[in-house]
Amino acid sequence: MADLEAVMDEAGLTNPRVREFVKEYAELTGAERIEVVNASDDARLLEEAVEAGELEKVGEGRYYSRSYFKDTARSEERTIVATSDEKDRGVYNNWRPASEMKPKLHDLMRGASAGKTMYVVPYLMAPAGNALEPWAAGVEITDTRTVVLHMIRMSRVGVQFVNDLEDPDHFVRAVHVSGDLENLGQGTDGDKRYFVTVADERTILHFGSSYGGNALLGKIAHGLRQGAYDGWASKKFLAEQYMLIGIHDKETGKDYHICGGFPSASGKTNLAMMAAPEALGDRYHVSFYGDDIAWLWVEEETGQLYGMNPEYGVFGVAKDTNETTNPNALASVGERTDCIFTNVAYNPTTGEVWWEGRTKEKPADRHGWLDWMGSPIADRKEDDSAPWAHPNSRFTTTLANVPNIAVDYDAPLGVPIDAIIFGGRTRDREPLIRAITDLAEGVYDGLTLGAEATSAAEGKEGVLRYDPMSNRPFMAYGEGDYAQHYLDIVGAAKDQPIFAHVNWFQRDAEDGHFLWPGYRDNLRPLLWLLQLKNGEVEGRRTAVGIIPTEEELNLEGMDIPAEDLERILTIDKARWQQEMGFREEHLQQFDRMPEAIWEAHRRVAADLANEQ
Repeated sequence: MADLEAVMDEAGLTNPRVREFVKEYAELTGAERIEVVNASDDARLLEEAVEAGELEKVGEGRYYSRSYFKDTARSEERTIVATSDEKDRGVYNNWRPASEMKPKLHDLMRGASAGKTMYVVPYLMAPAGNALEPWAAGVEITDTRTVVLHMIRMSRVGVQFVNDLEDPDHFVRAVHVSGDLENLGQGTDGDKRYFVTVADERTILHFGSSYGGNALLGKIAHGLRQGAYDGWASKKFLAEQYMLIGIHDKETGKDYHICGGFPSASGKTNLAMMAAPEALGDRYHVSFYGDDIAWLWVEEETGQLYGMNPEYGVFGVAKDTNETTNPNALASVGERTDCIFTNVAYNPTTGEVWWEGRTKEKPADRHGWLDWMGSPIADRKEDDSAPWAHPNSRFTTTLANVPNIAVDYDAPLGVPIDAIIFGGRTRDREPLIRAITDLAEGVYDGLTLGAEATSAAEGKEGVLRYDPMSNRPFMAYGEGDYAQHYLDIVGAAKDQPIFAHVNWFQRDAEDGHFLWPGYRDNLRPLLWLLQLKNGEVEGRRTAVGIIPTEEELNLEGMDIPAEDLERILTIDKARWQQEMGFREEHLQQFDRMPEAIWEAHRRVAADLANEQ
């Protein structure tokens, strides 16, 4: 082992508690050497990764990474929240005692980095100077260089973020050891992988993966699970899997900000990166703040609800990203962006990448193309329909590369939140948008957010896979306590945000076509929502919220059949009454659910029964 003290001295790492943490895990993992990383090391690390064959170049200033074929996604069943108090057990957080999990992870990590470099990555999950900065500092230790490169893109990296902490001991201790990926028994009874957040000790211990949220510990493990627990324990903030956008009205000069949660495959990233439709572009501009995480808090002096994206980059799903669905995303991974693609199809001869949905047709000339596992596509049989790219293939890029990034995305203040929206993919029941002006009913709606079951989540016909606040895989403590904390934080705001539920995915029952065109046109119902909050429109009241009238929606430049418009602005009473029964079963799973939420449920059910 190299002289740890000398290495940390040379890197300028002065926090004594961080230095103790580094020494403890250097000894435990048996790493041969350590390296303390700053953002300025990025170019050198990229060059080293290419030389070592860990990355390949994709044209000018773009890079390609291929993960082990059994290591391609988050693993919810192996993800655990551990604390010393069983009251923290929830339905979704896979709670286990810290006294059990810490020794188990230490045993797995012991000597597992022998012969490797242990990279020390000090990071910040907040704009510097933000009100929540005290909960945003962390240090990730990892034995994988590509993980470091992703962390530099996804967080603010440098020793300055941990050297001058008010409390030198108040940082998240995050340890990532990849393990022997080919011999971990992934998906078997002998699976050795564990992804553990010891929330009440602010310690993250992940073993057995080098992919995505399993390995980028500042992102999900800190940004969501640990952040949620910290927000609750401090009674200061919410950490949510929310996108965050700004809408600027050029005519009035006003700015609005909307955040919200969407389950997987429900259009969150496309909404976050959308541009205004051409017909409305002269008046409105949409700004991107983030597509995955938002921390929310109330500023004590003003009583204003604020939000910010703790991330510094985008870890986006490549599948179906194209010029129509998300042109801003494509621009953010153009040449000289230093972006990293993972598990897409790759042509080392031409330096091109491709994924399903990138173009309508696959590249006609298969020569030189390799699929996400590295196999030549030209060798495939003609009838081989296996995907070229993995369905969970990704691109990683910094926020600054996104063309419509907000000018104040890194400002310490954060932005005032005007609306909180939820949206799931459902072919019926949910109209285009329904607004909710009562806090408890808004939180109730978020707790019963769901999407239709997919191939990855089997479900009964007509039953949604519920994903409370789109935070189901990231719950850090009991759902009832979470609901009360949400009511307390947002309820403290003097100017209450308006809530809404949106659905871009209603289909015609006969031919299956989408009733709403979606993408850029999704701005239109959001503009109506802001007008409703401002008292400029009234909408039509229903038992489940306020729905726009056809006259109130700005449809300039659109050509939508009258029958389709009528359908997406209508409530199916019978379908909704069926849904209320499913919702009650869902909520009954959770301990300590606030009475305010049950009152909201009964109120909506009674209003439905009385609705003509």
